[in-house]
Order: sequence, then structure tokens, then C-alpha cells
Amino acid sequence: MKFSIKGLKTVVIAATTFAILALVILFQTSSQAANATAVDGGETYKAKCVACHGADGTGNTATGKALKVRSLASAEVQGQTDAQLLEVISKGKGKMPGYEKPLGADKCKELVAFVRTFKK
Repeated sequence: MKFSIKGLKTVVIAATTFAILALVILFQTSSQAANATAVDGGETYKAKCVACHGADGTGNTATGKALKVRSLASAEVQGQTDAQLLEVISKGKGKMPGYEKPLGADKCKELVAFVRTFKK
């Protein structure tokens, strides 16, 4: 089997172009999925979290002030890993109840993605 340099270049260029195109599609799809997750989490947040944490996540509500909830935009909250945030949302912490049983694990993960949208 004999290959010419020109033919080899064509094959390499085609393979490289295909690989780059595949990566672009992969990254675009994954960012759209992450965005969809945050949007879905937003609906759950409105239903379950706004009363204490407020629509803007600052905790600047009557209940939030009484419970002394932290701003979800704070460095303390945003500095936690997704696993740590998931643990708090799922199991609860302090006076905050856990939401894994009533919402399920997937909704709790969506809430983590939504909490990330409060990052300054």
C-alpha cells in the first residue's frame, strides 16, 4: 500500500477537522445541559427556597432574617464544592430541612446548579 504525501495531508486535515467539530458539539451540548439544569432548579427554588433565601438568594426575607440564613452569593456558600452544597440541600443543616426525600436526588442537583447562578 503506497500513500502520497498529498493524500496523507488530506487525511490528517480531515481527521483533525472532524475531531475539532466533534469537540465543539460536545462542549456546546454539555453547556446547554448545564443551563437547562439551572433553569429547572430555578423553578424548584421558587417553590421551595424563596420563603427563606429570597428571590435573589440574599436571605433578605422575614424568615431568612429570623433564621440568619447566609446569602447564597456569599464567598462562604459559593466556595463550597457541589458535593458539599448537595449534602446541605439533600440532608439539611441547622434549621434548614433536607429535601432529598420530598424532591429526589435529581431535583437537589438542579438546585445546586441554580445556587451557582447567584455567584457574583
